[in-house]
Amino acid sequence: MIKQTLSAAALAAAFIALPAQAVEYGTVQVEKTQVAFTYKQMNVPIDGKFKKTAASIAFDPAKPQAAKATLEIDLASIDAGSQEANDEVAGKLWFNTKAFPKATFVSSGVKALGNNRFEVAGKLTIKGKTQDATAPFTFKQDGANGVFDGTFTLKRADFAIGEGMWADFGTVANEIQIKFHVVAAPAAAAKK
Repeated sequence: MIKQTLSAAALAAAFIALPAQAVEYGTVQVEKTQVAFTYKQMNVPIDGKFKKTAASIAFDPAKPQAAKATLEIDLASIDAGSQEANDEVAGKLWFNTKAFPKATFVSSGVKALGNNRFEVAGKLTIKGKTQDATAPFTFKQDGANGVFDGTFTLKRADFAIGEGMWADFGTVANEIQIKFHVVAAPAAAAKK
């Protein structure tokens, strides 16, 4: 009898603790969020990043299937290593930022992979071209905040990034590794 009572008490305590653990992260901290990339030029890896992003997120690790996210990148905010490189990739043959100033990702679903690993699927639009995209990511709590880190590979030819003389993959590889680091506070923090 004592054993059953202890088991019932432990089970009740577990159920009572669940709502306290369930937190929806919904306030993106843009100053702590970063989108970076690595590509190969003449087979030499080169790193860069975008300085301006905007994002919205609604993510509860206990209910990943209900998650939603959007990410918008100001393409003219690119840091490709030098002003000359930044000017080149903003031009018509690369991002054509005058006609297409933003890249956007809008999620269509998130699934749990286990061990704080997830996969987000959605639509990625760059240079007026929209493609399906998926990205695995990890989630961890850092104090009150949630931290999302992920990496995926983008094929620049799918979005006509690097046209004309830059279309040769021997000079600049087709594959670009995209890395994202998003920090979000609990949604309740935004309501206070």
